[in-house]
Amino acid sequence: MPTQPSVDLETFDNPHPERDYLIEMECPEFTSLCPKTGQPDFGTIRIRYVPDQRCIELKSLKLYLWSYRERGVFYEAAINGILDDLVAACAPRTMTVVGDFSVRGGIRTVVTVAHPPQHA
Repeated sequence: MPTQPSVDLETFDNPHPERDYLIEMECPEFTSLCPKTGQPDFGTIRIRYVPDQRCIELKSLKLYLWSYRERGVFYEAAINGILDDLVAACAPRTMTVVGDFSVRGGIRTVVTVAHPPQHA
């Protein structure tokens, strides 16, 4: 059993590629480092997608998200990077990634990105 983070995302064959259905995943213990202060940032990552031919394997997703714990990254870069990596791994029909970050300096931040891009 791996005890280290990994950037490798594993996938498996979608058991029902002929059907649109929604997969929702939530990681309420996401952490990364503020690139300016080095202090930890905490948040919840929510992933929603309609798979095409491939689905994301959950254990590899956990280890992938864990890889952010020692990474100095702004919220916006983290959430866009997560979406890019997940889309590259499984080529979903649609996907949305939301980073809902804990209050820092009196400000709560929520970053939402989508594939294909949606304009606010």
